[in-house]
Amino acid sequence: MEPVFGKKESDKPYKARYGAYVIVSRHDGREVILVQAPNGAYFLPGGEIEGDENHIEAINREMLEELGFEVTVGTYLGEAVEYFYSSHRDTYFYHPGFFYVVDNWEKIDEPTEKTNNLAWVTPDEAMLLLKRGSHRWAVQKWIKEYNK
Repeated sequence: MEPVFGKKESDKPYKARYGAYVIVSRHDGREVILVQAPNGAYFLPGGEIEGDENHIEAINREMLEELGFEVTVGTYLGEAVEYFYSSHRDTYFYHPGFFYVVDNWEKIDEPTEKTNNLAWVTPDEAMLLLKRGSHRWAVQKWIKEYNK
């Protein structure tokens, strides 16, 4: 059973928003990259799965948009569900996230999204900065399983 984060309020309508996210590291796992949204919140790179994209297609698109990276997607860490309210969109979301580890990456261009900031941080710093519980769960799982 996948972990669940946030509290589902029984009297609110939820919109499904499926996402695919990755852990991109460097320096033998001593740093991971985070995306800081314009509102100041930090997230793992990735985002909403659009149309008929599969997880890998969504990740590849998001990596170019957010990081300017081409990536090789490796191990699947798992799925975690998040319930949250977006004041920006005035919407309650049911948000299953699918989390992967990137095996290799290469910066090929500047990100096409210009409104985010990028930060290379230690995994411990990531645990403090990440807004979503599901993203912290993925980093924690990666630390335990792949960054010994």
